[in-house]
Amino acid sequence: MSLNEEKFFSVLKKINCFEKNPHVAVGVSGGPDSIALVFLLNKWIKLKKGKLSALIFDHRIRHNSKIESFQVRAILKSLNISSVILRAQTHNLTKKNMSEARNNRLNGLINFCKRKKILHLFLGHHYDDNIETYLIRKVNGSNFEGLGSMEELSYFNQIQLLRPFIKIPKKSILTFNKKNNLVYLNDPSNKDLNYTRVKVRNFLESENYHELIRNDFLTIKKEMPFFRDMILTYFLDTLSFVAFNKLKININKLLKLDILIIERIILISLKYFSLQNFTVRSAKIAVFMAEIKKPNFKNFNLKSISIEKKDNFLVFSKK
Repeated sequence: MSLNEEKFFSVLKKINCFEKNPHVAVGVSGGPDSIALVFLLNKWIKLKKGKLSALIFDHRIRHNSKIESFQVRAILKSLNISSVILRAQTHNLTKKNMSEARNNRLNGLINFCKRKKILHLFLGHHYDDNIETYLIRKVNGSNFEGLGSMEELSYFNQIQLLRPFIKIPKKSILTFNKKNNLVYLNDPSNKDLNYTRVKVRNFLESENYHELIRNDFLTIKKEMPFFRDMILTYFLDTLSFVAFNKLKININKLLKLDILIIERIILISLKYFSLQNFTVRSAKIAVFMAEIKKPNFKNFNLKSISIEKKDNFLVFSKK
């Protein structure tokens, strides 16, 4: 799919989740993807008579990150787009790696949106990013749903995340930028082989596996709706009682299911009590499952959720 103004507007029209005169935010790293995104959003928001908040995040990992954030602000100013620079908190800078930087950035953007009561946060992830994420998760042994990678529309901590470029290849974005004379920065970390994502990107570019990985990924995405329907069917079958602060799962029905389905049912039960889109490692769920099979099992805690065995039921409740 190529990128142009008409297709971008049609994607947002199809999503159709915006209030009248919406106030939206967009994360701008200064790279070609986020610059193209904020450029198009600025056109779209004017048509909607809304407001755009362009958010630049200084991750404070590289020594010149502050200067880079000022450079991004200057690029946006040249496009007549005002911006806000957010900075990572020092107590969140412990590992100083790419994963921590991504988490700090997302949390920083989310927190700004919540303070300003902005419901919609746009991110510039594109199709190639999703292929890389898929391969990284597959290598790390992610479950089936995790292999679905990033979605066009998702939610995190009560904020709607929108990735309108998720079906757009990077090459098309670069072509769009060139056609519109858009200036952007090149992130030096994109060439640092100490990062897993860079190694994966180089592998996909240098080897003749890109088409194979792409087809594998598209198959997973195609099957995902059927997988989710199946999980929901089994979850409802095992669900015995639900209230605002409590869930009851039939333990006998649960343990007759496949290990992967059990894991997803437990995760759905945990998510019921949380406002955040958190995950629990499969290893922790495996420990919990081993415990509930023991005759003397009484209770267990996962992600601040208490799970008690009462008769033939597992009772999930918020601590």
